[in-house]
Formats: sequence, C-alpha cells, structure tokens
Amino acid sequence: MAPLPFEDIFKPPGGLDGSMLELLFAARWSPYLAGAGIGLLVTLAFLLSNRPIGCSTAYLKARGMLGMLVARERTAATEYYRLIAPTVDWQFMIVPGIVVGAFLAAWLSGTFTLELVPPFWSARFGDSLLLRWGTALAGGVLLGFGARWAGGCTSGHGISGNIQLSLASMLAAAGFFIGGILVSLALFGVPGDEGLWGFV
Repeated sequence: MAPLPFEDIFKPPGGLDGSMLELLFAARWSPYLAGAGIGLLVTLAFLLSNRPIGCSTAYLKARGMLGMLVARERTAATEYYRLIAPTVDWQFMIVPGIVVGAFLAAWLSGTFTLELVPPFWSARFGDSLLLRWGTALAGGVLLGFGARWAGGCTSGHGISGNIQLSLASMLAAAGFFIGGILVSLALFGVPGDEGLWGFV
C-alpha cells in the first residue's frame, strides 16, 4: 500500500465535508472566523501576560539582542530595553510564527508557489528582481520607521489598541489605511488607469 501524501494524513475517512479539519486545507478562511480567532488570541495575550499583540516589538527585541552582543552596557542602559527586555519570548516569536504559519497554510491548501517577482508586479513594472526587492526593502524600512514613530504597527494599534478603544490607535490605524490606499493608487492606479507614477 502506497503511503499517503502529507496533506492526506490528517483527512478523516469519507472526505472533509462538515469537518473542522477542512479549514486547514482551505485556500481562504472566512474573515468572520479569522477575526474571531484574532480577538480570542488578543484576549488570551492580555489575560496571560498583560501585554498586547504587536509585530514591530519583535524587531526591536532582535535589535536589542544584537546590541547586547556588541554593546551590552549601552544597550542595557537604554530606556526602552529597561522596560521591554530583549529576549526570545512569545512576542518575539510572533514574526517567525507568521512566516511558518503562512507557509503551512499555503502548503496544506495546495496554493504554495515560489515567486521571486509576483506577476501582478511584473505586469506593471517589469521583471527586474533588483527593482522589486529594492522597493520591498525600502517599503519595509519605511514601515518599520513609521511603526516605531506611531508607537505600534497595524497589529499593535489596529488590533490590540482598537480592542481597548484607544483613540490614538484608532487614529493610527486610520492613517495606516489611508497611507496604504494612497500609495497603492499611486503605484497601480485603478483598473484601466496608469497610476500617478505610470512612467516607472
């Protein structure tokens, strides 16, 4: 008897109809179900650790751990690291968890592909790997700077802060969305349009 493919190991006999395991193999989840899951996760984070969920904290923890290797006293004296210890904990593991979780979700649903330059990007700007990765790097640096300037990222403000009805988080989240929409329109325009930077 031939071994089952990995994704078939978890499938119950008779198919997946009506089974909760069907979610593991779905290409897309219901936004209502995903939202409820995120809400439950944030609630548990507050109950168990009294800390909000946020991704940008992981990058600062990583910077702090590197700083402890090359300049321990200076890093330890930094006000931020006196409040938030640069250690590997659940807040740090959120970022690698997102990467691993995204890979597993794509693999189990059969939608995983390796793309160095996504078709949507290449149709607009060409196949230049340098341009695509350079733009992604620049965007990541700007996002990281903006997240620390705003005191949190889309998960810290948009999810954890809004759950606490924080006005600052609501304004920050609104700014994230407005900025994202404007940049998207500038780069890609609307269907049939060239966008503001059509010469790129």
